[in-house]
Amino acid sequence: MQLHTHTWGEGDRVALLIHGIMADHRTWRRVAPALAERGYRVIAVDLRGHGASGRGAYAPELFADDVAETLPAGAELAIGHSLGGLTLALAVDRLKPRRAVFSDPAWHLAGPVEGMGPEMFAEFKTAPKEQVQAMNPRWEEADVDVELATLAAWDEATALSLTPLLGADLLPAAPVVPSLVQLADPSFLISPERAEILKSRGFEVRSVAGAGHTIHRDDFDGFMASLEGWI
Repeated sequence: MQLHTHTWGEGDRVALLIHGIMADHRTWRRVAPALAERGYRVIAVDLRGHGASGRGAYAPELFADDVAETLPAGAELAIGHSLGGLTLALAVDRLKPRRAVFSDPAWHLAGPVEGMGPEMFAEFKTAPKEQVQAMNPRWEEADVDVELATLAAWDEATALSLTPLLGADLLPAAPVVPSLVQLADPSFLISPERAEILKSRGFEVRSVAGAGHTIHRDDFDGFMASLEGWI
């Protein structure tokens, strides 16, 4: 499936952005312009079932196939957040970016953790603004408004499609390209033990102190600082 994309900047270097569950390209409202200022042409997708992209069957392999079909190979940089990190991992051998950043990637779905199972994600589609604010007290109001808009455009069946992955070990065996794993503090997806496994497999791992799962909205400055040497 060809995905809807949004582009910022006209730089010679290309950066690819892949959002997480419930979001779309608008989640990168601060990251994309910051990369464009650094000389990148930034391309962000809406995954199937999200934003302005089409609907259909849902599975991580299909998300990855769509991304590989839509985005250019050989980019300077690719960043995937959460589900986008899983998607990037499954497509990185085809996209072949020079560097990959996996931001709190969904590589281990242990089941409902603090109410964050697939069913709870699906129910969150109708969350009121007050609930979004309460769950994300560090977000700017603009990010809360973006979250409400992307929830309205999102097909919650995408979350339910992840149920078969509960308990599966989705950690990549090795990085296909030089790769940074950027973690929330704490991360409910990548435990300290799994972080050590990733290091042993050749990934660089960095945590953003005190940041929640959506690092780029919870602590934008910390997110950008942790990318030093990678962007």
